[in-house]
Amino acid sequence: MDYSPALMTDMYEYTMLDATLRDGTANRKCVFEVFTRHLPEGRRYGVVAGTGRILDALERFHLDDEDLRFLSDRKVVSPETIKWLENFRFSGSIKGYREGEMFFPNSPILQVEGTFGECTLLETLILSILNYDSAVASAASRMVSAAKDRPCMDMGGRRTNEWAAVAAARAAVVGGFKGTANLLAAQMYGLKAIGTAAHCFTLVHDSEREAFQSQINALGKNTTLLVDTYNIEEAVKTAVEVAGPELGGIRIDSGDLASLAQRVRNQLDALGATNTTITVTNDLDEYALAALQTAPVDSYGVGTMLVTGSGAPTCAMVYKLTERENADGVMQPVAKKSKNKATVPGRKLAYRSYEYNLADCEHVISGSEDALAAYRPADGWKDLLVDFVDHGEIDPRWQGHDAITAAHEYRAKALAELPITAQSLMKGEPVIPTETTVL
Repeated sequence: MDYSPALMTDMYEYTMLDATLRDGTANRKCVFEVFTRHLPEGRRYGVVAGTGRILDALERFHLDDEDLRFLSDRKVVSPETIKWLENFRFSGSIKGYREGEMFFPNSPILQVEGTFGECTLLETLILSILNYDSAVASAASRMVSAAKDRPCMDMGGRRTNEWAAVAAARAAVVGGFKGTANLLAAQMYGLKAIGTAAHCFTLVHDSEREAFQSQINALGKNTTLLVDTYNIEEAVKTAVEVAGPELGGIRIDSGDLASLAQRVRNQLDALGATNTTITVTNDLDEYALAALQTAPVDSYGVGTMLVTGSGAPTCAMVYKLTERENADGVMQPVAKKSKNKATVPGRKLAYRSYEYNLADCEHVISGSEDALAAYRPADGWKDLLVDFVDHGEIDPRWQGHDAITAAHEYRAKALAELPITAQSLMKGEPVIPTETTVL
């Protein structure tokens, strides 16, 4: 689809822009912050994902003539604002937690600095990407922990919106997955693609043997054959007869997966196919994966529960103004005082402290630019903020395949630095507290 990310907004972002251009406040310098007040119920941590997609979208965040006509014809904004938008490019700066980083309640996941006019236009795009991608990455990370050293693959494309499926595939890899069945995601982001055949492939042939022979002829003996269309025991026997003991793998998509995997492993070994792997699928989540830890399974395909965040399809992140230039040109911390929605004023620093090489606290330091510049963290605290955009210039290190690979590796390292209770699937509080200090 050829579309502008600059229209992936709520209408009120443009009406606010229009009003502030009229009254002169659109050009006031501002700092906006993305954070969540709470993790999904019972979760111990979250995983940041989607920042690279935000940067990709920023490169195309402008309006063409057709977009401007739409805004004009609908009278969303005034002719003066249309003129302002003609050459719009984001010229501000963005910093935040890198992809693959752990986050907790009130972590300043992203900070956007620029004029009010340009920063307010980014709200919906940033939140829609970070909320969904981080939800998927967080669920993926829990699943990877439950799977131990066995690889997990994304098979959720048919269980969500077609574009969400692409985003989910990318976020899943950030969260620890090894590949995806989604070819567009594989093409766009250089991900490993996986997939062989569905039950319909077996059903379209006159016999299971003919289906297996056809697949092997096309894909070679190292392929993975789906064995639960009819009778699993007969299918495994036929598969080894057709492919020989060099058969690459078999997949089971139904039934009591642990029991079936055990029986199939014993059967394969008895038939001499000792190196043939077993993959299981079928509505898996982190709890099902944990229950399969003792089963002789080699890899997992995960669909519905991955792309829906395993029951938490959003991270409840918000985008709030925390500092703005006042009428005298001085930067002034601001905050909401709404009941249960109060915010902490001022731009933020973020650190993580450690004891015996394990994280023990998230430290959020808030204050004026000068106060933060003079702040010195304690020895051994890790600075959690990195620069993504500097006065409109995007740092390409955080985009593309290499950035996804780095995030994939960083997540594992960051999780290993948390107390081991982070990997518990039992409901509990965030594994480390967040302490906020206002200077």
